[in-house]
Amino acid sequence: MTPEEIESAVEAGMPQTVEDLTRLVTIPSVAFPGHAEAPVLEAAALTERLLRSAGLPEVRQIPVEGSYPAVYGEAPAPPGAPTVLLYAHYDVQPAGDTALWRTPPFEPTVVDGAMYGRGAADDKSGVMTHVAALRAFQGRFPVGIKVIVEGQEEYAGERLEDFVEANPELVRADAMVIADCGNPRVGEPALTTSLRGMAAFTVEVRTLAEAVHSGAFGGAAPDALSALMRMLTAMHDDNGDVRVPGLPRGVFPGASDSEDEFRATAGVLDGVSLVGGGSLADRLWASYAITVTGLDVPTVTGAINAVQAVARARVTVRIPASGDAKTALDDVTGFLEKVAPWGVKVSFSDFVTGSGFQAGAEGPARDAVERALERAFGRAPRQVGQGGSIPLVATLARRFPAAEILLYGAEDEGAAIHAPNERVDLEELRRIITAEALFLAEYGAGR
Repeated sequence: MTPEEIESAVEAGMPQTVEDLTRLVTIPSVAFPGHAEAPVLEAAALTERLLRSAGLPEVRQIPVEGSYPAVYGEAPAPPGAPTVLLYAHYDVQPAGDTALWRTPPFEPTVVDGAMYGRGAADDKSGVMTHVAALRAFQGRFPVGIKVIVEGQEEYAGERLEDFVEANPELVRADAMVIADCGNPRVGEPALTTSLRGMAAFTVEVRTLAEAVHSGAFGGAAPDALSALMRMLTAMHDDNGDVRVPGLPRGVFPGASDSEDEFRATAGVLDGVSLVGGGSLADRLWASYAITVTGLDVPTVTGAINAVQAVARARVTVRIPASGDAKTALDDVTGFLEKVAPWGVKVSFSDFVTGSGFQAGAEGPARDAVERALERAFGRAPRQVGQGGSIPLVATLARRFPAAEILLYGAEDEGAAIHAPNERVDLEELRRIITAEALFLAEYGAGR
């Protein structure tokens, strides 16, 4: 097919694409514990039907131990052509407080050219990107195709990692497309070339056998909450830079948005400064970041006049692709032990680690997708990093070092993924579908 034929096929298929995306988003496929299993399985079944409609000769659900099924499809490569693996996930984050949504989270609603609903962007837009791009070829694919759509990425993505380790031939490919990313803004194409890794843990401080009256004992009795606060604030200097030894600032090769654009996207209040030094790209994608994501302390409404005996915090460390999650975990926990005041008792638990990813600088697939994105968007893509981790990517990179891994998608920074009022811009989705179909055709023709 010519590029013009591909563009026309994608455009003609958009009404069906939007209809199918609506059906997917209607299903509350939340794979977190405590949520109903039936909707997740319903989403798996619909994903299977959609892949069949894309012309793949083999489509099936595959059990994943301890998780929901992955939906798998494949088509053989034409003689001499490469094989491309297409990845997405059909599960979604919980909706959270529905009072914060302007439209019901599982009643997809189109407003001003964007579809609102939980999962509309993350990552049911990725599922539909693959389905719609494949439909453009009407079963005559220019490359070998493998598709895997998992069902529990948001909660326990490591389950699919274990599956891939045990079944490497099922996903082996020359290029791997991860459609679970996006562009800085609608209409501005980007390839994600760097993913942060992460580490997380719970720190607990104990000082007393039990809480005691602050009037009778305050001023001499060591307060666990005060000790914990001193420890947590010690991890950053007055400028907001991480001051834990072993966690240096890095340099990202690409450009980021301006500080004004970042402030607007992040919702930083007037008069409040950004933190840290170096460029935004360095801070967001190439350096360590430490965030306290939760505290176990008495609430303000439940406060009593007492010196606290115990306090806990949940700490998350975002790790640049060049860093090692286990080493960073040791560095941060060791630092907290060192700065703990007054001989308090410190313990750590609930450890989680995940590896980052750094894409190669060049290759035939990278070249082909950059040209495809430029044609679909009318401007050359730029490389960006992403702070969030995608559990499968590091496993694929380690298991298949010769494969080119490409990360893109329709989840622009204004899509509010994981938040109320998540949305996907439908024109952005069309451009991403077009780019993927153009990429498959050019990559197949060039090898």
